Amino acid sequence: MQKKLQNNRASLALKIYQGGKSKQYKLKDLFLYLKPSNLDEKNHNSETKKLAESILAKRQLEFQNNSYNIHTGFKTQGSFLEYFSKLVRERRASAGNYGNWQSVYKHLLTYANGHDVKFSDCDDDFLKGFKKFLQNGNITKSNTKLSNNAALSYFNKVKAALNQAYVDRIILDNPGRRVKGIPQQETHREYLLIEELKLLADTPCEIPLLKQAFLFSCITGLRWSDINKLTWKEVVYSEAEAQWKIHFMQKKTKSLQYHPISNEAYTILGDRQNESERVFKGLKYSAWNNHKLAEWIWRDAAIKRKITFHCARHTYATLLLTSGGDIYTVSSLMGHQNLKTTQIYAKIINPKKNETVDLIPRIYQ
Repeated sequence: MQKKLQNNRASLALKIYQGGKSKQYKLKDLFLYLKPSNLDEKNHNSETKKLAESILAKRQLEFQNNSYNIHTGFKTQGSFLEYFSKLVRERRASAGNYGNWQSVYKHLLTYANGHDVKFSDCDDDFLKGFKKFLQNGNITKSNTKLSNNAALSYFNKVKAALNQAYVDRIILDNPGRRVKGIPQQETHREYLLIEELKLLADTPCEIPLLKQAFLFSCITGLRWSDINKLTWKEVVYSEAEAQWKIHFMQKKTKSLQYHPISNEAYTILGDRQNESERVFKGLKYSAWNNHKLAEWIWRDAAIKRKITFHCARHTYATLLLTSGGDIYTVSSLMGHQNLKTTQIYAKIINPKKNETVDLIPRIYQ
């Protein structure tokens, strides 16, 4: 369909029939010259008609694949921003994950600059532009650039949203499969040596419960989120294996873990309480607790490095590898879904490398 405009131009629209009724869809920014007066205008008309036919073919394919929504028209004309916001709300049960998705949504709004983003707008160029925005824009609260791995995480969430839209049959083509992600950058992972752990075990902490939880994390590898919600009924003794285990659902990965722990780790927990009670009852995440943890390590134990609670998990991995644990078993104990994540620790600690370099003959007698 054509609609006459000013300046010898006509706009274009698709007229689609469904269920005996017709509906019209404007083709934004597309127009024809009513009376082309030169070769450029004739070529413009020719290319525009080809584009309009291509759009029509795509719309017909959407009909055939049930991608038509009676309320909003073609699903690809729906709002990607609204869809992403819905995915964010679905993650409210997981505070950390929800916060990350919420941050991505805010960055999408900033990138859109007040405009809505339809699914049909989410093409290769849109994704490449957003990737560049995450990598190069001063978009943090302190008006600085995101870290490489933060940009990687945020970009992957947009690709995950498009993957879900493809599964939901909203889009028939997924640009996320073509646009390359952001390469992961290895980061320095701080950890404690066994001598330092022994020193901390002998050093009083102003908040004993915090010390107890930190040392437990160091020799079990459990994340803060899993330690904080751990209940006594999840701490189980296997008679067949003569082994204490923790049966729990990882909060981050949502995977069920049957995690063996040492007798010493169980001893750290103290006297057993009611099955439904939290093991570390009263433990709370706060800036004050983080400050007290740092004081205990830096000032009281004189370990002059920046150690956070998450470093306990790094400590667990390096202790296992130092003691001769194979990387596949360590990966399983860490609950990693990708062996590459565990291999980062293997680069830090590799007993075989240490043994090999000691084979070099002495050059001074």
